[in-house]
Amino acid sequence: MTASTPDTSATTQTPETHAPRATPETPATPEASFTAPATDERLERVAAALKEKNFDVEILDDATAARARVKDLIPEGAAVFTVASETLRLSGIEEDINESGRYDSVKARGTAMDRATQMTEIWRMLACPDVVVGSVAAVTETGSLVAASASGSQLPAYSGAAPRVILLVGAQKVVPDLDTALRRVDEYCVPLEDERAMKVYGVPSALNRLLVLNAEPHPGRTTVLLLREAIGF
Repeated sequence: MTASTPDTSATTQTPETHAPRATPETPATPEASFTAPATDERLERVAAALKEKNFDVEILDDATAARARVKDLIPEGAAVFTVASETLRLSGIEEDINESGRYDSVKARGTAMDRATQMTEIWRMLACPDVVVGSVAAVTETGSLVAASASGSQLPAYSGAAPRVILLVGAQKVVPDLDTALRRVDEYCVPLEDERAMKVYGVPSALNRLLVLNAEPHPGRTTVLLLREAIGF
């Protein structure tokens, strides 16, 4: 989820540790179902379902592997928008893209612009970068990706405006179906995002917009990097 205005600044939360990988004995309580990483068997099932719907999918061990893979996937000099995401922050990908000088950081450009007079230009820039890199709140075993947002700043790029989409998804975000995905957003993600938004922006978040990606009509456009570890929320 994102905060109530388009996010063009880096976050400053205290770093968190990554959760361990799943085991077959993972408990099935509602809280555990939203926080425990999925087993390899479930990740393979998700990957197969996503591939059937034209998403490119790779299963990676951890955030370190994802960090290296993202660098390989994005050409140097590309205009890249990193959405507000704990997953990107904790993995180091947000810093790699916005501070390395390797890419044209949309977030950095937007931060330097005047929101009072250039808001339309900022929205256009966020909507159609060369590449958008982000995450989702849930991925279903039937092959749907669910993104939630207060401002909607990442949704145009996700849904079709950006030529390339890279989504980094922690193993704890795997759920059986769309109903459970929406429940995960409402019961688990929203309270955590609200807390984050208050710390970072000084305003509460809100579940104003939901986007469900059921398929990718343009093969090769969207790459989903599924991790075997839990990261973000």
